[in-house]
Amino acid sequence: MPSSCKDIRAALATCLQNSDCVLIQRNTPADCLRPPLVDGLPTRCQQLKKGYGECKRGMVDMRKRFRGNQPIAVSKEIEGERGGQLYGGGRAVGETGIGGTGKRELDLVEGADGELRRRES
Repeated sequence: MPSSCKDIRAALATCLQNSDCVLIQRNTPADCLRPPLVDGLPTRCQQLKKGYGECKRGMVDMRKRFRGNQPIAVSKEIEGERGGQLYGGGRAVGETGIGGTGKRELDLVEGADGELRRRES
């Protein structure tokens, strides 16, 4: 098995071994992953199950063939980093704006001879 899914598989196995489905109700981990017992699992185990399924699907997804699956250890959401969100309140461009049009260039006025000059303050 590729190394990209080993971490999440081990985390899912640990979560299942510590769940009430296995410890108290004495079901096998495989039975706990099938309906109707899967609904009684803790939220963390359900999330790991979904993530493991996505990881396995990503191994055969042709769009991810060259880049591969993202390892769970370097996921930005888990590490607590803010993602590079383009929209949603953040500025998409720096202080100078797109193509160098910034605040300084907004203070330019056209003179009588057609030349652009700075506005006198």
